[in-house]
Amino acid sequence: IFSLLSRIIIIKNIEKEVCNLKKIYQFLFLVLIRRTPESFGWMRSFFVRKYVKKAGINISIGRKCFIHKNTEIGDNSGVGYACVINNGVTMGRNIMMGPEVLIYTQNHNTSDVDVPMCKQGMREMRPVIIEDDVWIGARAVILPGVTIGHGSVVGACAVVSKDVPPYSVYVGNPGRIVKTRNNKEE
Repeated sequence: IFSLLSRIIIIKNIEKEVCNLKKIYQFLFLVLIRRTPESFGWMRSFFVRKYVKKAGINISIGRKCFIHKNTEIGDNSGVGYACVINNGVTMGRNIMMGPEVLIYTQNHNTSDVDVPMCKQGMREMRPVIIEDDVWIGARAVILPGVTIGHGSVVGACAVVSKDVPPYSVYVGNPGRIVKTRNNKEE
């Protein structure tokens, strides 16, 4: 029994140290590494891989990004310059993301007109899922609870407030589907 208890204690201490190490990687990324020149993309990818929930191989992280620790990034995916990825985002494989994309998973409560909005707190977090092989154009805004389907394109400056079906081209504000992709025409 002593041997089993000592092993459990050792495992708990290792888990605590790994958690602390992830926090150190995240802190260093946010304070220093995210500002490195373009030629240091390998370093940004290395640090993000160390602190996010899950990161695949061959990821690319642009300069000045904010990426929450509870993010999953699939293989061969890229995050563009100055993107903001909030808590609870899952990105599939082969994602292309332009600069300054904003992905939100929470919003403010605004329903009680008798209480100032700044005192109503936040709504419940609603995860965002971006499936495989998606291209998100520059300055697109993705709102809480949205799923962007496999093979879709989100145009530059689009506001995505509802799910995007697979192989759709979604543009505008308010966003709308303008066509579907197929193998014969683009």
